[in-house]
Amino acid sequence: MKQYNNFYFIGIGGIGMSALARYFHSLGKKVLGYDKTETKLTKKLQAEGIAIAFEDEISDEIKQLKKEDTLVIFTPAIKQLGIMDYFQNQGFEVLKRAKVLGMITENTQCIAVAGTHGKTTTSSLVAHLCKEANLPFSAFLGGISENFGSNFLFNGNEYSVLEADEYDRSFLNLSPDWALITSTDADHLDIYGDTSTIEQGFNDFANLVPSDQQLFVRKGIDIHRNAKTYVVNEAADYFSDNLKMEGDQISFDFHLPNGEIHRFSWEIPGIHNVENATGALAILHNLGVEIEVLKKALANFKGIKRRYTKHTFSNGKVYIDDYAHHPTELNAVIGSIRTFYPDKKLLVAFQPHLFSRTKDFAAGFAESLSQADELILLDIYPARELQENFEGITSDWLLKKVTLQNKEISTLSEAFGKIKSKHFDILLTVGAGNIDTLYDPIVEWLGEK
Repeated sequence: MKQYNNFYFIGIGGIGMSALARYFHSLGKKVLGYDKTETKLTKKLQAEGIAIAFEDEISDEIKQLKKEDTLVIFTPAIKQLGIMDYFQNQGFEVLKRAKVLGMITENTQCIAVAGTHGKTTTSSLVAHLCKEANLPFSAFLGGISENFGSNFLFNGNEYSVLEADEYDRSFLNLSPDWALITSTDADHLDIYGDTSTIEQGFNDFANLVPSDQQLFVRKGIDIHRNAKTYVVNEAADYFSDNLKMEGDQISFDFHLPNGEIHRFSWEIPGIHNVENATGALAILHNLGVEIEVLKKALANFKGIKRRYTKHTFSNGKVYIDDYAHHPTELNAVIGSIRTFYPDKKLLVAFQPHLFSRTKDFAAGFAESLSQADELILLDIYPARELQENFEGITSDWLLKKVTLQNKEISTLSEAFGKIKSKHFDILLTVGAGNIDTLYDPIVEWLGEK
């Protein structure tokens, strides 16, 4: 890719796309792109010197680009656009994000974290541990690391750390030297069709890893080759147990394959996150990083934006914001809240993501959301999908399946007003769409009360 000096991103505001854009920008290349919506992330990219357009039109800036000197990168989540048609008709090289990411990582020791849940937290933690251990690496993350303040970090080129995204089978474009698989639950059935096809996709990904000693799999996942296992609260090659909560600190015993036990502590809540940490620590231990370095590094890990982001206010109220958009993820978040705050009244505001996912997992969503004390269910966030292709799949349809007494529908614009009228001890806003726009107003409001 050295021949290119210009990189145009179609869908630049996506979390994975923006990390790539930052990578090329850090190399001194000219980076520009299109997205349909202005967000906090696009504003940050613009502030960093990246030009972004929000109209699907062939601007003078686009017309000045030459095909010999420009690589066009797109995300499969973006539908066909006039801009895309222009680049293809003019003979530009147009590649999917996953293909480009795969090309970048071919010349590094690639550490890839895959799984339908947990891959953002785990890959971000691996990157954080690499940084604290002073390893030369670059990181392409699917969330904003609180430690880095970004979804991209360049700290050298020997290793690369990234999420291996199963959507559209993107992870099969990668060349992983080390890999970790957190989960293979059914998701993206619009791509895979059924659970067995998803599991086959993860097996295909696992087979890209050269050695059994460099593949780490959560115990219980059906991968058809040897791998090192990790888990919480049962024996495995690497496992953690004896979890204790003291204030905001969670401590746990980390067991090595040779029988050694080491006590770790950090401030990231949730049993599922201790399991993510167990996998990340297993990889770093195999990279030769000393346990004492890992202890110190884990203790100062601040987490990922929108992954159980927690605020406690002087009036005793707790606000948690999370990206969960699958029943398994909702169960993990709500389960953690119920474990640590068993007698508190929980208000949940949830925005379903995709009509197809809502349809495929309606029973699971209804069951997980019924664990709340009160529910505000927002309209379904369509992302890449069209409502007319999913007749009858609405938030009203989903709400009828929820067994709660206190439940109601809301638009995004009405949601903040409804939240302010409720009585609660803990508020959870959750979803992968644009429900995150409620975050700042809620924090400001609860801080004032």
